[in-house]
Amino acid sequence: MTAMDTRTDVLTDEMLARFDERAPAYDRTNNFFAEDFEELRSSGFFSASLPPEYGGAGLTLREINQLMRRIAYVAPATAVAVNMHHYFVGLCADLHRTGDPSGDWVLERAAEGAIFAAGHGEAGNDIPVLLSSSSAVRVDGGWEFTGHKIFGSLSPVWTYLGVHAMDTSDPDNPKVVHGFLHRDSPGYRIEETWDTLGMRATTSNDTILDRAFIPDEAIILVCPAGFAGAGMFQVALFAWALLGFAGVYSSVAQRAFDETVKRVHDRHSIALTRSMAYHPEVQHHVAEMRIHLEAMKAHLDRVCDDWSTGVDHGMDWPTKIVACKYDVVNRAWSVVDAALELTGGGGIFKRSRFEQLFRDARLGRIHPGNSMLTHELVGKLSLGINPDEQPRWG
Repeated sequence: MTAMDTRTDVLTDEMLARFDERAPAYDRTNNFFAEDFEELRSSGFFSASLPPEYGGAGLTLREINQLMRRIAYVAPATAVAVNMHHYFVGLCADLHRTGDPSGDWVLERAAEGAIFAAGHGEAGNDIPVLLSSSSAVRVDGGWEFTGHKIFGSLSPVWTYLGVHAMDTSDPDNPKVVHGFLHRDSPGYRIEETWDTLGMRATTSNDTILDRAFIPDEAIILVCPAGFAGAGMFQVALFAWALLGFAGVYSSVAQRAFDETVKRVHDRHSIALTRSMAYHPEVQHHVAEMRIHLEAMKAHLDRVCDDWSTGVDHGMDWPTKIVACKYDVVNRAWSVVDAALELTGGGGIFKRSRFEQLFRDARLGRIHPGNSMLTHELVGKLSLGINPDEQPRWG
């Protein structure tokens, strides 16, 4: 196995230009980004976060995040979906670097070319990963999982679906079981439910588990439910997933800003002698957009840098991660809203890239943690309140 040397090996300007050309068609037809996926696989992109000893480039969260932003600038849905793979491989690489071998099985499979996807989403569960509405039952040689998973990006291509479920065999000490379901396993089906407002090319279909068997070798962790069971696995998962999402939406905002700045110089009004770029309110809105971009990039870069360089924030890490994701996606929302306003009526037509950017940006608030959970966690942790304390409020 030969390790890749540079980031340019896995993501070239020529690839990005092709992604940019294909993105509107994927969105219109609600089709999976198949051509983008095959180019990324051929380039070695899916091995970029693998440690060199597994044949990868050994890129850190910070470096992968920068790659994700480049993809998202031209193809947001492609970036959202491939982030799912890297957040499993990346977190297991981080475990490996700390001397924890529990995720090495994932690294070995990824080195063989396996694609990992996330099966954490569940309707009615607002505390993903730490709790589950799915069930896990211990059987000979492994576990049987039963439940309904949603938002399963990469549905057409994943090799392993990372899932979690609750073992309630001891009602006083429920456990969360984390494992990886192989595509050839019996006991599950994919339901083609994905026809959504935005990020349409992710093909994030539902997955129904009906006593789906996962062998012990593919179980990465069994831990107490709730925050009591949270350790490096969960925190690293949140870091790679949520900061990856933030990177995507920061680039959606940057693309909207860049397109707006170009277009306002070409917009005119019969009441003005020069272009709309000289309208004071246009200048005001552009300034607000730029301020949001400067702030979100500085915030995201700092948190990614701190994680990748091993800064010890201790128990503040969950707060820093969820706060950063919340801050970035809400600023991105504001930037894209302003872009649509400055673009005018032309921006609402399907032929306009702004229309797609506007819809894609809406989904930033849907990814965990949503606004309610973010404020709950940041507030409770800042006040020294155990998030597991019952009753939850009052």
